[in-house]
Amino acid sequence: MDTTLLLLLLAAALALVGFAGLLLPALPGMPLIFAGLLVAAWAEDFAYVGWRTLTALGGLTVLGILADFVAGSFGARHFGASRRAAIGAAVGALVGLFFGIAGVLLGPFVGAIVFEFTVRSDLRASGRAGVGAALGLALGVAAKMALAFAMLGLFLAVRFL
Repeated sequence: MDTTLLLLLLAAALALVGFAGLLLPALPGMPLIFAGLLVAAWAEDFAYVGWRTLTALGGLTVLGILADFVAGSFGARHFGASRRAAIGAAVGALVGLFFGIAGVLLGPFVGAIVFEFTVRSDLRASGRAGVGAALGLALGVAAKMALAFAMLGLFLAVRFL
């Protein structure tokens, strides 16, 4: 099989796993998408996509990683959650992976509630922390999706236009 074809298949696989990683917290979605686009550029000896485009794609990758942290903190903090609730949301997201899509969606919410309850035994405050963590997670996913599609669009525009 041709080396270029193998590299392009690897690039597509990395990008697809990266897009899955935007929803699954256990996978580094943005870096995987960037790696896929980098391999695709490399497969064609950087003839179409050069260092300027790759630098822009790297910047969008960093923005996506930062958006994840900022959105989660913003959601939890906006609803008055403690630092422990944010940690609980992350733990809940990881545990939720073992329970399918429902676990992925409910895990951060439940984790934030449980961990917040260890700080303040106020069920109402813990519930607000859970809502904030869930909204922060949704906001982070939306931001990462937008940036990932911007990365893909930029790559395709530079490559084919």
